[in-house]
Amino acid sequence: WYNDSSSWCGTLVLLALDPSFHLGLTVLSTLSLNLKRFLMKDLKIGDNAPEFLINISENKQVSLKDLKGKYVVLYFYPKDDTPGCTLEAMDFNELLAEFTKLNTVILGVSKDNLKSHDKFKDKYSLKFNLGADTEADTCTKYSVIAEKSMFGKKYMGIKRATFLIDPEGKIAHIWPKVSVEGHGRDVLEKIRSLSN
Repeated sequence: WYNDSSSWCGTLVLLALDPSFHLGLTVLSTLSLNLKRFLMKDLKIGDNAPEFLINISENKQVSLKDLKGKYVVLYFYPKDDTPGCTLEAMDFNELLAEFTKLNTVILGVSKDNLKSHDKFKDKYSLKFNLGADTEADTCTKYSVIAEKSMFGKKYMGIKRATFLIDPEGKIAHIWPKVSVEGHGRDVLEKIRSLSN
């Protein structure tokens, strides 16, 4: 039986058509994500920022070590082109020149794919990079995956949070529950206070 390719193909087709199989995969994926979250400690100011490697375009990735020597504003947001996420992105975008003067790089991260990011950037003329963390690896390292609910249904999603990483790669400040209005200015002023 193990050498019979037609039997294997038949089994795979049956599994693909079985709703309980897909439910099982969803449960396993959720359990795996929860296990990762359990194993990751909450970060605090002064900790070494977790290393990451994330896609920012079709042929380009960025890592934390690539950005050493600069302040890094690593902000996590739930979804491209939604009201709160758009306001937050536009806020950072409008202040980008001031961040640049302070030797600071902005990097937004969500689970959206690169195609979604490109549309979002083009629509609002965003001039900083967005990382496509489709497998939630970076989100998990920074403990921003949390249980959410919408219309009575619970799901795992990204909580809005921002990490300021100093030029030595340490966590300089954390905004664990971001209110988007004026957030970019708050981050900018924090960097100014640390730079003096």
